[in-house]
Amino acid sequence: MKAMVLKSFGGSGSFELCDVPKPVPQAGQVLVRVHATSINPLDYQVRRGDYPDLVQLPAITGHDVSGVVEDVGPGVTAFAPGDEVWYTPQIFDGQGSYAEYHVAAETIIGKKPPSLSHLEAASLSLVGGTVWEALIVRAALRVGESVLIHGGAGGVGHVAIQLAKAMGARVFTTVRETNAEFVRSLGADVVIDYEKEDYVDAILLETGGRGVDVVFDTIGGNTLSRSPDALAQLGRVVSIVDIAQPQNLVQAWGKNASYHFVFTRQNRGKLDELSALVARGQLRPHVGAVYSLADIALAHARLESLNNGVQGKIAIAVEPSLIA
Repeated sequence: MKAMVLKSFGGSGSFELCDVPKPVPQAGQVLVRVHATSINPLDYQVRRGDYPDLVQLPAITGHDVSGVVEDVGPGVTAFAPGDEVWYTPQIFDGQGSYAEYHVAAETIIGKKPPSLSHLEAASLSLVGGTVWEALIVRAALRVGESVLIHGGAGGVGHVAIQLAKAMGARVFTTVRETNAEFVRSLGADVVIDYEKEDYVDAILLETGGRGVDVVFDTIGGNTLSRSPDALAQLGRVVSIVDIAQPQNLVQAWGKNASYHFVFTRQNRGKLDELSALVARGQLRPHVGAVYSLADIALAHARLESLNNGVQGKIAIAVEPSLIA
């Protein structure tokens, strides 16, 4: 099978298109012909060497799969050849999704939502699971609460807006002016142009000084230390960014704030919850750009660019017929 193999840590050109053996499903595993995958910040972090102790080179990376079951191992009962499925591979444990075939435990695989294309499903599996873990499991977002979602036009942010609205929350989000209408179309109630106004000032003005119940950090920087200024009492901050620099959280004490750090965990349950929202028309990933498997280097370079012009996700068409 064809696969993009990471031969060394470094820039976006560190991948090489290679022929590698097709995996064979073992007991409890499913072999999937990958139709599509996508690009996440985690992907370029792995590629540039942020986690050298967890990735053994050469490696096949990638963290989203949408495809069709080709074979199953002994003991598999939930899936059969021909089933359309989607999932996030076990991160840092085995082969990733930048390949024509992938094998995974049936416990982390879900039936693909019928209304989503493979490109759309592959653009939702990791970010959707991450947002569910962050807002529902960890922040315990409730009906009538308010949430600030940083980077609302991005791969994670645009899904977070939709999920928060589905939960009955009032949604604030930060974006560039060019993305304002996009996030409003997703349901954002208050759109803050972070290039022209301070988000803390904007939130305090909109909430009469109360602040928001939840801050969802997708951008890093000084967000952890500034979040208490925008939080209501007993507010929660959830971050999916691994931030190396020290942060002063003394302001969080006065707000009785709680902080949660999320690295997504794979299971079928989250995928099924997301599928239910898709079926009800409350959630749909936005595919902002599509590249072929051979052009993953270009996709990585574009996502890393500070002003990449992409709304939503960058998808990878592993199955050539998916390229328009």
